[in-house]
Amino acid sequence: MAILLKFVHFLSIVYSLFLIATGSGVMASSPVVKAGYYPSWALDNLSPSAINTSLFTHILYAFLVPNNVTFEFDISNSEAAILSNLTTTLHHKNPGIKVLYSIGGGGVNPSPFAAMASSVSSRRTFIHATIEVARKYGFDGVDLDWEFPESTKEMDDFAHLLKEWRQAIQKEARSTNKPPLLLTAAVYYSADFLTYGSRRSYPAASIKGNLDWINVMCYDYHGSWDTSATGAHAALFDPRTNLSSIYGLKSWIKAGVPGNKVVMGLPLYGKTWKLKDPNLHGVGAPAIGVGPGSDSGEGVLLFSEVEAFNKRTKATVAYDVDTASVYSFVGTTWVGYDDALSTTVKIGFAQALGLRGYFFWAISYDNEWKVTKQASRVWIVDK
Repeated sequence: MAILLKFVHFLSIVYSLFLIATGSGVMASSPVVKAGYYPSWALDNLSPSAINTSLFTHILYAFLVPNNVTFEFDISNSEAAILSNLTTTLHHKNPGIKVLYSIGGGGVNPSPFAAMASSVSSRRTFIHATIEVARKYGFDGVDLDWEFPESTKEMDDFAHLLKEWRQAIQKEARSTNKPPLLLTAAVYYSADFLTYGSRRSYPAASIKGNLDWINVMCYDYHGSWDTSATGAHAALFDPRTNLSSIYGLKSWIKAGVPGNKVVMGLPLYGKTWKLKDPNLHGVGAPAIGVGPGSDSGEGVLLFSEVEAFNKRTKATVAYDVDTASVYSFVGTTWVGYDDALSTTVKIGFAQALGLRGYFFWAISYDNEWKVTKQASRVWIVDK
């Protein structure tokens, strides 16, 4: 009961904050997006038939990567079978669901995108290949995860790519008499890059005119690159910096991308730190390194792992009003993450801002659909 009362108070404060920040709010008129990325490496732990498709409107398979030289896709027979089974299974379970495949990802190195987008001929080759793969394996659309265009020239090339891609999709739909493929992109949390390499901005006009929506990555604001203090890595608010979802999402709308083309990213994983002093354990508390999680020592725990950790160690769970986030701590170990309750606050904020919907990275990280089920339940459909 004490936790419930505390959270009700937490909700009331945060609700007041986002009403002040956004005005009365406008409901998005376009069909809602309740999306989830489905990583290829999760196939062994979560088969397509095990996905609770009733919780999603869109599933994005991650990732396919084009060849660095040809800019086409080298798909083996075994991968082809996986792709066909994925779309067939999900469409059979939920005929209304849309299945996209995502191209790229944060782990792509070297990135093929800058070279591909630099000329008309290579863009044409890549675009044709993406449409061919989508139709061959039964996908409803394509998502581009280019992390990230590194200069103003690459941003200009990105704009040209989107325009030509949209034109090709429309032409293909007319010639085949099929519904046009969806075209989306995963993008940085902000429309402008403030501290990530050279200063540059996304081509908002091209995004508005050519994409169905953008998947804004509202997470990874803090992590193993800064071990001096704990952080809410997906902070909705931040009273001290611009590293927050409210700043990033409003920057996209200010840049000219309407709310009904903006989808808010929600993480199903947490970041961990080792506290300098176990008696100082709030957000921003002094730290001396990363905590447990991931084989590479990056201090990352999936949401299912966070819950197991909290249960096993009897960790204290706390809600931080300033950032609208959750953290747990025991001894010198500190974990910052989102749960079903803090996700409820973020869903309310997204609706108040008039956004199209939300997506999760990644659906296989949940614990028995606890967070994804809550998100789907609390999104209010305007009838």
